[in-house]
Amino acid sequence: MERTLIILKPDALQRGLMGEIISRFEKAGLKVVGMKMVHPDEDHYFHHYETISKIKSRRGDEVYERNTKFMLSGPVVAIVLEGVEAVEAGRKIVGDTEPRAAAPGTIRGDYAHMTYEHANKSEGGLPNLIHASGDKNEAKQEVEHWFKPEELFSYKTAHQHFTQ
Repeated sequence: MERTLIILKPDALQRGLMGEIISRFEKAGLKVVGMKMVHPDEDHYFHHYETISKIKSRRGDEVYERNTKFMLSGPVVAIVLEGVEAVEAGRKIVGDTEPRAAAPGTIRGDYAHMTYEHANKSEGGLPNLIHASGDKNEAKQEVEHWFKPEELFSYKTAHQHFTQ
């Protein structure tokens, strides 16, 4: 089984969408194997956004700084999901990074409407509710960065008890 990291960003918590978002992953057959509410510091986000995903290198200091400032604005919920092709499934459920471009039926398509242009004009981060690992390698590194091995659990879901 594959694992992926999902982060419910400060705007998801502030809008009271945690339960709705988590249920979408569960309904799609992904299993929550780790979850915690945290308020990481800037060093934690630097490792996540630059050491792992290279956002500062790829998109520049301004994008990195706006994104980090937004993420530091409140607590987040970090979740490890497990399932068949979990990274790809998670990205599909989340939708396009820019909410305006996200398809209806995706989390961002249904619950967010922000555009890059508006975020740039307001000199803030893009409140798009959620982070999902971009690929299998990134997912592995992100899960290891956000969770200790003892914070991840193995269990059978109700349907697994009858199919295995």
